[in-house]
Amino acid sequence: MRLTKTMRWTALAACTALAISACTTGSDKKSSEAGGASGKKGGSISVESGEPQHGLVPQNTAESEGAQVLATLFAGLVEYDRKDNSPQLRAAESIESADSTTWTIKLKDGYTFHNGEKLVAQNFVDAWNYGANQDNAQEALPFFDKILGSDELAPGKDKKPSAKELKGLKVVDDRTFTVTLKAPFSQFKTMLGYTAFYPLPKAFFTDPKAFEDAPIGNGPFQMDGKWEHNKQIKVKRYENFPAADGKAKLDSVTFKIYDKLETAYNDLRADNIQITNKLPVSAMASVAQEFGDRYIYKPESGIGYLGFPISTNPAFAKPEIRKAISMAIDREAITRTIFSGTRKPADDFVSPIIPGYRQGALGDAAKYNPAKAKELFQQAGGLPGNTMEIGYNADGGHKEWIEAVGNQLKNNLGVDVTFKPFEKFGAILTALGEHKYSGAFRVAWQMDYPSIENYLRPIFSKIAIDNGSNYGGYVNEDFESLLARADSAKTDAEGIKLYQQADDVLIKELPYIPVYTYMLSAAYTKDVKNVVVDAQNRIDFANVELA
Repeated sequence: MRLTKTMRWTALAACTALAISACTTGSDKKSSEAGGASGKKGGSISVESGEPQHGLVPQNTAESEGAQVLATLFAGLVEYDRKDNSPQLRAAESIESADSTTWTIKLKDGYTFHNGEKLVAQNFVDAWNYGANQDNAQEALPFFDKILGSDELAPGKDKKPSAKELKGLKVVDDRTFTVTLKAPFSQFKTMLGYTAFYPLPKAFFTDPKAFEDAPIGNGPFQMDGKWEHNKQIKVKRYENFPAADGKAKLDSVTFKIYDKLETAYNDLRADNIQITNKLPVSAMASVAQEFGDRYIYKPESGIGYLGFPISTNPAFAKPEIRKAISMAIDREAITRTIFSGTRKPADDFVSPIIPGYRQGALGDAAKYNPAKAKELFQQAGGLPGNTMEIGYNADGGHKEWIEAVGNQLKNNLGVDVTFKPFEKFGAILTALGEHKYSGAFRVAWQMDYPSIENYLRPIFSKIAIDNGSNYGGYVNEDFESLLARADSAKTDAEGIKLYQQADDVLIKELPYIPVYTYMLSAAYTKDVKNVVVDAQNRIDFANVELA
């Protein structure tokens, strides 16, 4: 997470995968996203969801479950094109910069919050100032680090902020504000579609705690009552949303919260819910045949990792130990046998759908070689007591592949591997964040925005340790320096090369082990149509219709 979540760490299930290999799930029929003639007007549907980790505040939502709900409730400055992931204007009328340092953002007219409050530039400035202030302990804090004045609002642990606002934010008029960065950053416009940059109404600052269960957004849906924890979150169409920007077609959507994907899938098959974008392993052999064109299978942005708490557990401190573990994992067998070919072995820290990805970048570390793995493992001194524990979230369908990895490590390295299931995804993130769990752990990352930088800084930078998603506590000054140089590159091409050099540092040290990349696997019933899922595995509920 972060989370950030920013991407967000995701509760990606065993079959929301993102590989680029051919689907071998029992049908040669090409699956696609729903389309066709206009469906029935209005109506209500129910969909699968997990329990969000935190209250539904955009600046504190870095995981996939909360982000999906907020994507229905808010309209950001930009959204991402479904074909090439390029940023497209949404609530913004224009976002311009002559030097990639000072940006002028002008808002469209006509947007309002669900309480009737008009959307103005100050709403964005207030929201970003709140997220950037470390006293507010928001998970998205690292995303504001590039804005001038962020050091004063987030001076670091055991220090107090010396300012209340970011010097780099200035309101020009109700529809215009400027953003001055510390240094040029050509990816800034791309970032602005991320949850952290959503606006907040004045009502938030009156009662932030109440907002967590009943957020007030500016998007196509509004809350329908309060979040019923561990049960459901209901939203309904916001009638005053600008029609030109996609007024919702459905009357309402209920996010039903499940602990087990098998239960959700059975409910889908029984028409008790209409859509799920997470499928259990048990469904993969037959889902394509059963759902036909209502099964969506396409590349998505997630990467699944085996992580290590480097800063809190000396057993995993040596890169050689981590590389040996990586070489002892048979990625091909796991993706073929456990995931029925719906995932692809990872070979980079960057998703294959992102510019800057390099096929085979992980080199020998990603090649299954039990003999060399054991030799390297023994030369590095092995693990204390020759034991290892792996934690994972039990609500995401990960038991099978984690246990498969454990068996491979036992057979190839002679390590006694045990497992610790956490009931919910948020629970393992909290335990890691509070340094209450020191075993190896399963995590996955979905992009917050389509940039190679988003696969590096939010997970492995220093700033992401206390205020982000660096749960391993990894620190490397060469990595930090390369990120800074890449941020200030004058061209995208130059920036990508420098980000790749930062990626090379990770490849050498393996703070996490990339195991597989995801294919998006979703399914829906005959009751609905126009189901579109983006590369961040978020469903575009505004355009879903009853069939």
